[in-house]
This record gives sequence, C-alpha cells and structure tokens, in this order.
Amino acid sequence: MTPDKGLTGRNILIAGATSGMGRATARDAARAGAGLVLLGRDRVRLDEVVHEASDLGAGSVLGIQADAADAPALSEALQGHAAALSDIDTLVNSVGVNIVDRAFVNLSADSWASMIATNLNAAFNLAKVMVPVFRARGGGLLINISSTAARKPDPSGAAYQATKAGVMAMTHAIMEEEWQHGIRATVILPGMTETPLLEKRPTPPTEEMRAKALQPEDIAEACMFVMCLPERAHVSELMIQPAKR
Repeated sequence: MTPDKGLTGRNILIAGATSGMGRATARDAARAGAGLVLLGRDRVRLDEVVHEASDLGAGSVLGIQADAADAPALSEALQGHAAALSDIDTLVNSVGVNIVDRAFVNLSADSWASMIATNLNAAFNLAKVMVPVFRARGGGLLINISSTAARKPDPSGAAYQATKAGVMAMTHAIMEEEWQHGIRATVILPGMTETPLLEKRPTPPTEEMRAKALQPEDIAEACMFVMCLPERAHVSELMIQPAKR
C-alpha cells in the first residue's frame, strides 16, 4: 500500500524498530514521508534502520536506544527529546519475545516474569508515555502488535498467549477510555510470521512452514492501512493469518 509521501507531515514512534515487523513498518512509513522516532535496544541495528529510513525518504529520523520493558530506563532515554515526542501523532508498538522452554510445566517464576516484562509491561510503559502526549495534542493513534495467540489456543505457550491477550485487552480498554480525547487504539493480531521469533520455537519450523508464513512486510502493510485512514475511522482489531496452513 504505502502511498507516495502519503504520511508527509505525520510523526510516528515505532518501538521494536530494529527487526521484523517494526523494521518493515519503519521502511514503509519512511517511503511515505513520515517523520520517525525509532526505538530499539540494539545500538548497531538501530543505527542501521535509522540510516535506512533516512535513505528511503523519511521526513526526519531520530533513533533512541532504550528498553521499553524497563520504565525508568525508558524515561531516562526519552529525556531531552520532549520536543520530538510532543510532535508524535502515532505509536506503533512491535515489541515482543517468546522463549524456547515455553511449556506451562516448565515455566518458572523468572521466565513468566520476563515474558510479562517484555510483552506486556513494554506496551504499558509506551502507552503511559504517549497517551498524555496524545491528549495534549487533542488526538493520536496507538497501534499494538499482538498475536492471533491472543484469540485462539496454539503451541506458542501459556506465557506468550497470556501476555499477548493482555496487550489486546489493554488496547481495547485504552480505546474505551480515551476515544473522547480523540485517541484511537488498534490491536493487530498476526499469525505465524517470518521473524526472528520463529527461532525461539522448541522445534524450528521447516522450510515448507516458513514458505507459508506471513512476511514482516505484510504486517507493515496492515499498519500502513490503519495509519492512512481518516481520523473519523477506527479499526479496533485486525487479525491476519497465512492463507496456506
């Protein structure tokens, strides 16, 4: 989709921008002329995607190294960028992990907490930063990338399913509470997608399975669709699955 310069004048914060769906969304938004604030933990990969987005035509690009799961660290990383944050009209949260030893009987208190921290707390921390910004602006768009695991049982593991369901529920709750302030909140639920997360499966997927998987660019297209809608339109939830399973 990515209309030529169709996001010129828009300013988008993408968390989890250094790989997978977040990086693909950064590329599409850059091509469409958006100003970008890109958030990621890995400095080297963050610099790569910043340069990539600039070369693709982004209106502006700022890379901020931060762990969204760590609220104090996130707050510290964002200090000094108040002006850039105040211009943000859209948040795309693509932060997410899974673990290899994911069976419920093998989960420990630590592995459960680590999944909550990255998948659920990161979404909470980012929303806590941006919802007040959106209120001050008189509106904004929040997109959380969750998973089809939030809606249906699958082999992704209890911790992954619980945290992704939490992200979905929180997104709907934010919309219910904030629509009167001009804020729209959308949750996108992808099925199996060819991202580094597949390497965390207990048994790596076969080449045949990978060939049927969605690509990060497919989810980026979904984000672009939601971002390019007029403000009068709201997508509450969007599920995307591979056509061949």
